[in-house]
Amino acid sequence: MSQSTESPGLEALANHLGYTFVRKDASSSASSTVGEPAAKVEDPEASSNKDAGQEAKEDAPKKDVPPGSFTSATNIYRGSPDDSWTAKQPEDTEPAEGKDTIGHAVVLRQQKSKDSRKGYEIHSIVVQSQALKTALSDILDSYPGVYCNLDRLVFKAPFAPFIHRWGAILKYLENDALDQVTRDHMTLLRDILQKECAETIKALENYVDHGVVTYEHAWTIFQPDAVVVSSTGLGEHIAFRLKSASYQETDEGNFFNLKCQSVEWNGKSFGWSTESVKLPEFEGIQPIGELRILPLAFHPKKEHLKHALIERGKRFAALSGYHYRSYDGPAIERTDDGNILVQSKGRIIIDTDSFCKQPYQCKVYTVPLNSKVKAKATTHDDGDQEDGYDSNDEPFWYPLSENKTALSAKEKSGPEPAKLSDYQYMLCTPILRGYSLTVKKWLSFYIDYVQAIKWNRNAFDNLVLPAAQKKLVLALSKTQAATANSFDDVIAGKGKGMILLLSGPPGVGKTLTAEAVSENMKVPLYMLSAGDLGTRPDDVEYNLNNILEIVAKWKAILLIDECDVFLEARSVHDLARNRLVSIFLRLLEYYKGTLFLTTNRVENIDAAFQSRIHVHIKYADLTSRSRRRIWSSFIGPTLSGFEASELDELAEVPLNGRQIKNLVKTAQLLALEDGKFLTKDHIDMVLAIEKGFGEDEQED
Repeated sequence: MSQSTESPGLEALANHLGYTFVRKDASSSASSTVGEPAAKVEDPEASSNKDAGQEAKEDAPKKDVPPGSFTSATNIYRGSPDDSWTAKQPEDTEPAEGKDTIGHAVVLRQQKSKDSRKGYEIHSIVVQSQALKTALSDILDSYPGVYCNLDRLVFKAPFAPFIHRWGAILKYLENDALDQVTRDHMTLLRDILQKECAETIKALENYVDHGVVTYEHAWTIFQPDAVVVSSTGLGEHIAFRLKSASYQETDEGNFFNLKCQSVEWNGKSFGWSTESVKLPEFEGIQPIGELRILPLAFHPKKEHLKHALIERGKRFAALSGYHYRSYDGPAIERTDDGNILVQSKGRIIIDTDSFCKQPYQCKVYTVPLNSKVKAKATTHDDGDQEDGYDSNDEPFWYPLSENKTALSAKEKSGPEPAKLSDYQYMLCTPILRGYSLTVKKWLSFYIDYVQAIKWNRNAFDNLVLPAAQKKLVLALSKTQAATANSFDDVIAGKGKGMILLLSGPPGVGKTLTAEAVSENMKVPLYMLSAGDLGTRPDDVEYNLNNILEIVAKWKAILLIDECDVFLEARSVHDLARNRLVSIFLRLLEYYKGTLFLTTNRVENIDAAFQSRIHVHIKYADLTSRSRRRIWSSFIGPTLSGFEASELDELAEVPLNGRQIKNLVKTAQLLALEDGKFLTKDHIDMVLAIEKGFGEDEQED
């Protein structure tokens, strides 16, 4: 005879909690269903003998049980989201959709309405008719988040796809070629939507007619795949392709968030770039044309704006790759505190590829323009369906009575199209990435402020240098630029550059020589200083290697002013200095462009580097003849106010070129204050001040 090994106390506790305690023996089953408590089994005779005292005892509070102390699971139930949870399963557990609903073209899921004027409202529509699915696949073609070939096709309130394509639904029913089943099922769906969405449809028609909208119904005018335009604080207009939109509530306020796409250049190819644009919540009814972002079809000057956007897009596409330009306007700088707006003026290099490779800069992420990713059934998809643009197809967003769907024509293009469509030009971003040679920073520029460079054609002619030296410097620079890759060292890649050392006292034209050559050749001049490289050898190596790479890519001239700072002769006592010089020697050996070095202390340059110099030009102190040419060059248009003898007198003053430039600038400011043309009296006044300042310095 077998004996029970279970504790009587455990059995009592299980019965007390509503579980059947099952003894395991040869005749018992393994266990009850997992996740559902077994029915409580009671002895009929014991049940009939219960008295009032026993019932009162059972109703008494039960002792707390430690949470999660049983190896079991249980179920709780509720009938609807508004009901409370209960431990008892509802009696009516038959599925709502089944054999009784399978034959209907559509199934309407009704729920209690929060609107006091309604009893029930449609929560969602289940489309079961294959004919209806086929019709909707045409009507809702390319609509994000909708895929009509699913076995189970569900649309939830407020039925945005149907509202946005309401005009297409009405037009579809006007087709005389429809078979009777399709016509009947489409008519049924139209009637259901007309009744359920009557207020929304009427409101939308009213908004379209009057050009106004409320924040609550803003979603109705923003149709996916429509062209929308946003205005920046600088007056720039940016066009986007709308992918999806949703209302959002945050601690900073409520807004209607639009997920949009624009055409970007990522440094290698054109593609779609995604970003979010926010429409803040507003009170009452607002004119659509005054919104921060609005559909292009509602813009008061849409034809003019569309043409301007296309023309700007063509300029944007023409500036893909890298280009040397002038700039005067606002620019965007990325800082630790976020993006800030700065004013930029001077020469720039437009180069998105190099921009994206810099540390701490935003990368430009795109998907190909010809991406053909279908949206999934229940979520909005970021994949693209490229839509062509026909300039005769108007408008981009169509009123409810029209059957046209915006941007429906398909267009094929390669990953790096030489020419975009007008539609793609219109959606090009106005932002260009590049480098400011003036402030030596990577910035984002607005295309409308990019200008062609006005070259100084007289810069090289005004260079005070013997004719033979000028000819040599210019010839070497031009030849190097044209044949940079034709010569090679014994070791591949070495010795392809041209290094020119310019030495002499300050202000004799060393730096001006490099500037004049770059101006004559119409190529960028990159001026490298100690601040651009840092102080630690590792930082110097990284920064110098990066600079040499992009300068060679731009076919620019590299100028290292006061190069003795980097190339001072090595010693056995300064290991850090030795390492710095070694880094320069190694990296410059593989530089492929033209490099100008200037120094006032040529004797301090390391001997190993002197052997790598191709041309060494020594500048002597300026002669009176050279100084006269410099005076004439800086005085320029006001030269008529000077006598030849006055210029001869000024030329005898022992000044260098930089000092002459500063004197002329200061004298011009004095003349401007007097309201007169520049004369020698103004220059004499500045000279007297400078001389007196120098004497005071000597006395001190």
